[in-house]
Amino acid sequence: MRYFLEIAYLGTYYFGWQRQPTVITVQEVVETSLSTLLRKETPVVGAGRTDTGVHAKQLFAHFDTDFELDEIDLKYRLNSLLPKDISIQSIRNVTSEAHARFHATKRSYEYMLITSKNPFMEGFAYWVHRIPNVTAMNKAAELLLTHRDFQCFSRSNTDVKTYYCHISTAKWEEENEKLVFKISADRFLRNMVRAIVGTLLEVGYGKCSLNELQTILDSKNRSNAGASAPAHGLYLTEVAYPETLFTK
Repeated sequence: MRYFLEIAYLGTYYFGWQRQPTVITVQEVVETSLSTLLRKETPVVGAGRTDTGVHAKQLFAHFDTDFELDEIDLKYRLNSLLPKDISIQSIRNVTSEAHARFHATKRSYEYMLITSKNPFMEGFAYWVHRIPNVTAMNKAAELLLTHRDFQCFSRSNTDVKTYYCHISTAKWEEENEKLVFKISADRFLRNMVRAIVGTLLEVGYGKCSLNELQTILDSKNRSNAGASAPAHGLYLTEVAYPETLFTK
C-alpha cells in the first residue's frame, strides 16, 4: 500500500531535503524514524528537493508498506520520534501508482524579506538594509509569466533534461514591514527561486532595467543573472496534486 506524508520543517540545521552520504538531511531523518516505527527499512520519495537552509511549510513524500496503517496513530508516533524542527502534518492513503514527484501539478514558494531589524525573524527572513522599489520588481516579475526557458536561473551542472517551466504566479506583496515574493509553477529548477529573487532585487535597487532582465532571460546564462538570495528566507509553501490520487 502507498501513503503520502505531508511534511513541514525548518531547514536551518539540514543540508536540504535529499539524502546525502556525509551530512544530515531531512529525508534521512524522516526515513530513519519511519523505518524504526515500521520495523523495516522504508525509503521515502519526495516531491522535490530543497537546498541547504531552505524551509518547507508543505512537502509531500510517498512510501510503501505491505499492510494497511492507522494514519492518525502513525502520525502521532512519528511526531513523537522526530526532532522538533520536523513535523508530519498528515498521512494519507493514495492509489498504488501515485507518485509524490511526478504527479505534482503545482509547486509554490514564498521568499521573505524584512526591511527593518527584527530579532524574532532572524534565520527566517532576509534583512535588506534598503527598501527596494516594489512596483519595479512586480513589473519585472510579470516578464517571468510569459517566459518558458529559465536556464539563466538554474544552478550549473545540473542533470535536468529541460529548463522549461510554466510560471503561473509571480508577485511581490507588502505585509507590514515584510516583503513577500510569491511564485508558483509546474516545476522549478535547482536554485531557481533564489536566483530570481536576487535578480528582482537588482531591479528594485535600480541596478537592472526591464530590458536588461529580458536580455538575461534570453541569454540562458546563469552568470548574467543576479546573485542568489540567502536560503533562510525561502519557504516551500504548497505542493498540489489531483484529488483522484487520494483513496479517501
